[in-house]
Amino acid sequence: MSKRRKKRKHEEGHIDESWLLPYSDLLTLLLALFIVLYAVSSSDSEKMKKMSDVFNQIFLGNTGIMDESSPYSDTSVAQAAEKIILEEQLKKKDAEDPQKPLKEIQQQMNAYISANQLENNLETNLTEEGLLIRIKSEILFDSGKADLKQEQLLIAQDIAATLVSTAPLDIVVSGHADNVPISNSKYRSNWDLSFDRARSFLTVMSQNTQLNQNRFSLKSHGDTVPIASNDTEEGRATNRRVEVFISPAKQAVSPAQ
Repeated sequence: MSKRRKKRKHEEGHIDESWLLPYSDLLTLLLALFIVLYAVSSSDSEKMKKMSDVFNQIFLGNTGIMDESSPYSDTSVAQAAEKIILEEQLKKKDAEDPQKPLKEIQQQMNAYISANQLENNLETNLTEEGLLIRIKSEILFDSGKADLKQEQLLIAQDIAATLVSTAPLDIVVSGHADNVPISNSKYRSNWDLSFDRARSFLTVMSQNTQLNQNRFSLKSHGDTVPIASNDTEEGRATNRRVEVFISPAKQAVSPAQ
């Protein structure tokens, strides 16, 4: 066999794999296209900026999509896709959490309580039903009276300010008393007193024009819902309180006029 024939036979037996590089680039581009289509399907400016930043990092310095020296890889693009999809899933989860605005309100209230050293007089409690803000009556009212102390009007105003939210909320203000009977020229019972105290507090809160007044409601419990023993002065002081209960709106109401 001549040398020429041997050389030709050798060339025919060699498989040219140069096509693998453009094929790999094509798969990478298809994956990138999938990411772009996914983002555009529910796009917003912030998401598009994040996606642009990610791809700028991946393709930075690229000398050509078909160039063998291209610095990006299927792995880097796949990681970018996973990152974007994960962020979207987290956003969707937050959007579906009905308690998200309540958690934010609680954080603001706890920061407010700490900054004003009100730990002994104000507290918050978040449950599945909603957020409860509890205020001891001693710091709000004089004994046997239902007019808010002038120096404490700010508490009601600040609580109202934290409730300004894009999410509609139902707000219930309730008054509570101890079991020591009261009878004077103005109030026949603790129920009357706790009702007027809750109303005074609600009146100040409702002055915030950014809140829908149609979502406010008022309750009086008198001494029927104690949270401490009425056998001690400390317990009775704890039972004398105003509570603001906030929950996600259950039904639509007309805007405040």
